[in-house]
Amino acid sequence: MFDLLQNQRKSQKQPQDLNLEIEYSYSSLKGLNRRQFLAACTATVATVIAMSKQGQASNEPIIKPSKLYPGAGVGLIAPAGATFLREDLNIVLDAVKALGLVPYLAPHLMDRYGYLAGKDEDRAADVNQFFADPKINFLLPLQGGWGCSRMLPYLDYNLIKKNPKIIIGFSDITALILAIYAKTGLVTFHGPNGLTAWRSDQTQSFRDVLFLAKKVTYQNQAASEDSDRLMQVKNRIQTITPGKARGKLIGGNLTILSSLVGTPYFPDVEGAILFVEDVGEQIYRIDRLMTHLKLAGVFDKLAGFIFGQCTRCTPDGDYSSLTLEEVIWDHIQPLKIAAWYGATIGHIEPVLTFPIGINVEIDATTGTIQMLEPAVV
Repeated sequence: MFDLLQNQRKSQKQPQDLNLEIEYSYSSLKGLNRRQFLAACTATVATVIAMSKQGQASNEPIIKPSKLYPGAGVGLIAPAGATFLREDLNIVLDAVKALGLVPYLAPHLMDRYGYLAGKDEDRAADVNQFFADPKINFLLPLQGGWGCSRMLPYLDYNLIKKNPKIIIGFSDITALILAIYAKTGLVTFHGPNGLTAWRSDQTQSFRDVLFLAKKVTYQNQAASEDSDRLMQVKNRIQTITPGKARGKLIGGNLTILSSLVGTPYFPDVEGAILFVEDVGEQIYRIDRLMTHLKLAGVFDKLAGFIFGQCTRCTPDGDYSSLTLEEVIWDHIQPLKIAAWYGATIGHIEPVLTFPIGINVEIDATTGTIQMLEPAVV
């Protein structure tokens, strides 16, 4: 599979090929009348734009950020929803210090513009500033909410690429971590926001991946309330299609991920392992989101698929509607790729740390995700 992907990448047009295409198109315009000339110019421009877009996200080499260490600097940012309570900031500060890290507050951290944490340009400026600041090793959002997608055009992706650092988050932060990965090749992380629980299992996952550079294997853990039962009730997996697959791990919140399709901020998913999760959506909306990914051709490119948790995702009135399981099976089973349902990824505790862009191997029968390489250097 990896050889196949490499051959596909080699077959894509490079900048020198683009120049030749332009030169060829220019020479072919000679001798045309005015109407033919204008039509040919329009077609040529369309071709050039399409070719330039092809290389924006898919051909970026992978860049790994440096691992964390005691005393590393943490830039606290608010790229999405506003933080209304000073106490919430103090809680995050306590968590960062307990991790052995040094917190730095973004200039616009406590701004508010309606439900947003300040103007789009200001929130983006905080991200750019921390990527440029040599004191900062790690960018940590206070929380999700909504708003990351609005600021994506204002990020300096060349700056970010030249100063690779750890950036993490989940929920609405999906837009930020996927866009940075797509535009720069920097490995980003689907994991805790500042205001998540930071209990021992979440903290251990964070340390294993980002401090210790371990190649972690993820698998649902039995819930404590099942310890005296004859059978497991919580955190069960359901295999959709058995089998193993390898590919780059990409994913996040289904609503946000789906909204990025067709933009320059959606990553190349050819041969990827895609995971999705969501919260508070009615089942018909999940069906609509999955249908969008299907119609956009996203599912046809995948090597594997994982559906995590959909917290508070309920039927429409009663079970005369489709169930969530029926929706997921309808879309995924015909693909005949390794896939399962019920991974403990989502708006639940613990929020584990998953690298975006790292090669993994999945087993849909056992419900495991095995990192094949460290995510940090």
